[in-house]
Amino acid sequence: MNKKDTLFEFLRYAIVGGVAALVDMGVNYATLYFILGATKDDKWQVATAVTAGFIVGLIVNFVLSNLFVFRSAEQQKEGKTIKAFIIYALVGVIGYFLTVGLTLLGTLFIGESGFWYLLLTCAVKGIVLVWNYIGRKILVYRGN
Repeated sequence: MNKKDTLFEFLRYAIVGGVAALVDMGVNYATLYFILGATKDDKWQVATAVTAGFIVGLIVNFVLSNLFVFRSAEQQKEGKTIKAFIIYALVGVIGYFLTVGLTLLGTLFIGESGFWYLLLTCAVKGIVLVWNYIGRKILVYRGN
């Protein structure tokens, strides 16, 4: 795969990641504020909301990545196995812990506004997007 193909693959992954992130953030926000009736100061509720968003976002990301991102015959073969899903999920779990840790750390510095919490969540998603693409490209799709 040449650099141009890799760039377009990453752009497709970023779009898929953006869709999954929006789903993740929507579930996170709805879980925290509407389902749990909590605030970002309620740390176990934050962790629960982030977890709910993560699970739904992971499923959306896996399905869309296999449909739209990793499209070569070899990638399709590599990406549609149980082993691939487990590795995909493990990369995501590392991303999850990055998300939780960075979100909790960030809430120590951003104040009390819900708007700032959403901005923090967006920044954390960007960092985790890069981690997830690189981890999955190398470990699941074998860099093809």
